[in-house]
Amino acid sequence: QVHLVESGGGLVQAGGSLRLSCAASELTFSDYIIAWFRQAPEKDREFVAAINWRGTSTYYADSVKGRLTISRDNAENMAYLQINTLRPEDTAVYFCAAADKSIYEVNELYRVNFYAVWGLGTQVTVSS
Repeated sequence: QVHLVESGGGLVQAGGSLRLSCAASELTFSDYIIAWFRQAPEKDREFVAAINWRGTSTYYADSVKGRLTISRDNAENMAYLQINTLRPEDTAVYFCAAADKSIYEVNELYRVNFYAVWGLGTQVTVSS
């Protein structure tokens, strides 16, 4: 059974930084597109960032562009999300997701249903 496990969340002050990690198991990691989504209380899950199979292309939501960096290490079956200059509105549960797709259209990456594998999430809380 395929697993994704997120870690690295926590309580931080506004302006601080966090690095979220996503550990994958029971899958050929390099076959998967990896994305991060987040969900704030009483809001829909929203796309944050995605990275293609070899890490040569990355994609970001406009709301976070410039503050977040997605990366991956296929040798270690790990993906990461570096979040800088945290804001209170970044408070959410952050989810790692994986899609076993050999091709994609960019607009598909933003859709929750593009991804078949999800982790349980890690909570990020930013205090003002």
